Amino acid sequence: MPSILQLNGLTKSFGAVTVADDLSCDLEQGEALGIIGPNGAGKTTMFNLITGTLAPNAGSIRFQGQDVTSLSAARRCRAGMARSFQVPQPFSGMTVFENAMIAATQAAGLSGRAAETLCLDVLEQTELMNKANTLAGGLTLLNRKRLELTRALCAKPKLLMLDEIAGGLTENECVSLVRTIKEIHASGVSIIWIEHVVHALISVVDRLIVIDFGRKIADGEPKAIMKSAEVQEIYLGIAIDD
Repeated sequence: MPSILQLNGLTKSFGAVTVADDLSCDLEQGEALGIIGPNGAGKTTMFNLITGTLAPNAGSIRFQGQDVTSLSAARRCRAGMARSFQVPQPFSGMTVFENAMIAATQAAGLSGRAAETLCLDVLEQTELMNKANTLAGGLTLLNRKRLELTRALCAKPKLLMLDEIAGGLTENECVSLVRTIKEIHASGVSIIWIEHVVHALISVVDRLIVIDFGRKIADGEPKAIMKSAEVQEIYLGIAIDD
């Protein structure tokens, strides 16, 4: 399969602190890639570099064969990148449907009936149809997470990036959300998912990358990666000697 995303030697520093250290990876079209690592490892920085909210000090980003390193976040979004945020950020005074419409019109560039149809289809997919007229500020955590997912999908992404979307949910809520993400993956959308709820992540992704101190330290089949002594020491705090 062709690559939809290529990161080549991405480096980002803030003074003496390096938050991305020569990061390189490819994402195949339709692949689901998981990203794990300790808090502060540079995972969200990686997302910010991909989406254009941070500019790298070195390296390049190619999306669908085009160099997007110098493109704005808005242009990358319109090109087909969309993300959720670790802390949901809806327009609290607007309804769920209105939040979705903003993404459909501003990111996907749709209008009128086409925008409305997309939003209704996505709300059905994310199990928020019965909350369409509810103010976003009154949603439960699960439904705020679902709204983050809805807004990203209403941008009609070719690449969907999820930042700890399962964090803070109960086990049953997590199972429900994972079911939706599996359906999205099955539809052919490429996914990069940062997550600390590892069992949820491994149930979806095809490949796993581990980041520590801004460096990629492992990349491969998820279960094999989680059995690695180096990964267990860095991510799980299990000493190799143990």
